[in-house]
Amino acid sequence: MKVLMVLTSHDTLGNTGKKTGFWIEELAAPYYVFKNAGAEITLASPKGGRPPLDPKSNEPDFQTDDTRRFEADATAMGTLGNTVKLADVSHDDYDIVFYPGGHGPLWDLTEDRNSVALLESAYAAGKVVALVCHAPGVLRDVKAPDGTPLVAGKKVTGFTNSEEAGVGLTDVVPYLVEDVLKEKGGLYSAGDDWGMYVVAEGKLITGQNPASSKETAILALATLAQPPK
Repeated sequence: MKVLMVLTSHDTLGNTGKKTGFWIEELAAPYYVFKNAGAEITLASPKGGRPPLDPKSNEPDFQTDDTRRFEADATAMGTLGNTVKLADVSHDDYDIVFYPGGHGPLWDLTEDRNSVALLESAYAAGKVVALVCHAPGVLRDVKAPDGTPLVAGKKVTGFTNSEEAGVGLTDVVPYLVEDVLKEKGGLYSAGDDWGMYVVAEGKLITGQNPASSKETAILALATLAQPPK
């Protein structure tokens, strides 16, 4: 089993002067779900190399057993420091394509042509596609094989408008994940703010927030294991 995890290369939080990037829990928790299942994991990003970590995600209040384990794991950190360029990967090589969130993806992965092409081709090929927190927003411009928005008529979730308001970034982000998923015809639903909530529509798996990252990966594995209909 091979898993591709796609991280942002964007490190600037709008015009705030602050830094952003990927949210470490949303990488670390799924990473170990996949690792414990025996998966071979590849990390990719638009620019390759070491992707930017959202510094807030590494503050003591947001650290977890998985994030501490990841940062003490020389193999994991070595892989993170040398992500492959997104332009050099193909869905053909992977069983699961997984997008961790953080605010960074809203700026780069949403519009990155290689990201859009990867998601479109992976979904069309019947691969499991899973995204968590802000990452479901990168489906904004992704099309289904029939040319309609990929999320149209599909059950999806992602970071809520109220969660974005809770972190004070409603007017900073380029778009709101909940709004975009609804505008594209997604059958959006959500659980309580900051609680675990994951939905599946066939092989498209989405999780609401950092607390949902582990369960998103677990559901991705379970979906992969299901026999084809």
